[in-house]
Amino acid sequence: MATEIVNPLTVVDTDTDTDTDSGAGAGAGTDRDADAGAGRLPVEPVFALHRGGKLEIASTVPVRDADDLSLAYTPGVAEVCTAIADQPELVNDYTWKSNVVAVVTDGTAVLGLGDIGPEASLPVMEGKAILFKQFGGVDAVPIALACTGVDEIVETVVRLAPSFGGVNLEDISAPRCFEIEKRLKERLDIPVFHDDQHGTAVVTLAALRNACTLTGRTLGELRAVISGAGAAGVAIAKILVEAGIGDVAVTDRKGVVHGGRDDLNPVKRDLVSYTNKAGLTGSLEEALSGADVFIGVSGGTVAESAVATMAKGAYIFAMANPTPEIHPEVARKYAAVVATGRSDFPNQINNVLAFPGIFAGALQVRASAITEGMKLAAAEALAAVVAGELAADCVIPSPFDPRVAPAVTAAVAAAARAEGVARR
Repeated sequence: MATEIVNPLTVVDTDTDTDTDSGAGAGAGTDRDADAGAGRLPVEPVFALHRGGKLEIASTVPVRDADDLSLAYTPGVAEVCTAIADQPELVNDYTWKSNVVAVVTDGTAVLGLGDIGPEASLPVMEGKAILFKQFGGVDAVPIALACTGVDEIVETVVRLAPSFGGVNLEDISAPRCFEIEKRLKERLDIPVFHDDQHGTAVVTLAALRNACTLTGRTLGELRAVISGAGAAGVAIAKILVEAGIGDVAVTDRKGVVHGGRDDLNPVKRDLVSYTNKAGLTGSLEEALSGADVFIGVSGGTVAESAVATMAKGAYIFAMANPTPEIHPEVARKYAAVVATGRSDFPNQINNVLAFPGIFAGALQVRASAITEGMKLAAAEALAAVVAGELAADCVIPSPFDPRVAPAVTAAVAAAARAEGVARR
């Protein structure tokens, strides 16, 4: 039997005219109809789901007749345009701007796939937009840029910004992501948020707070070690320091990031200024000796022998995907609480617990920025959702817990008002 691979969704059997339904890809019916006589079989149900994309633009108003048309478009729309020209803030009341976010990527650090380019990143950005809407009620538009220079990205986003109420930066490689976010926050008066940094940090802090509550400890008495000095690692270190952690050391491929190293980029040099009070200089394994917390966000593996040297009752957050730095079953031999980035183990550190509610809260009050205080409030609210249900396998809510987004939204909106960045 000769077989020709036509695309990832379909397989054509060139020796037979018989259609074969695998039972996994109902979405392939149009291909069979379009090419009668060629049997087509979905290879993966995921391709069937993605066929044609996962998003569409839908109208919020009907256009049934000439009267509707004259209101939705010309000539009626001119009245709204004139009003906005006279009072620019009305754009938030009479367009989609007040509840829409740009999901911006350059495709350089997509999931675990790395630099795959803008087109290949679109399925992820579409998925992100779905999560914004599903979990936060926020509309989101994927924007994949065909440029990777910091200046180009910043200038492009600034020029697109009038159409959006916020900007979510996504899957942009470090260290460029730090500079891009910094410059956009300086130039725009709408929320700018790099989710790979801050979403991860907020959820990690929430889980760590609950781990402390469960075991009768406080953040201030903990020494943490973070494996990974990229986007997530740096942001986690910052938020832990803001939250009052006792000490935190960050490691990269060469070991602990410390002031005695001459190979540090500007981001890591800044990291030195607020981390590693103990002055550690060794390897990750050496840093783990006596540590209370391990947070892994860089992949690779951590030896069981290293984890065994951690303090009694440690917390191990092995968050690399798809393979945690240490298997949860092994980690549980030494830890009071174990978390991962995977949905098939308890305590999943999942950004979807944070970013929908954070943006919903910021947009609700037309915040001009997302501040550190707003992120801390989000973490506290997220932790509180399961405060009455704490257990070793429940220090963070499920992404499908309906209490999550409303709690985070309300906390972020209140924090925005308290910090003076709310505009309504």
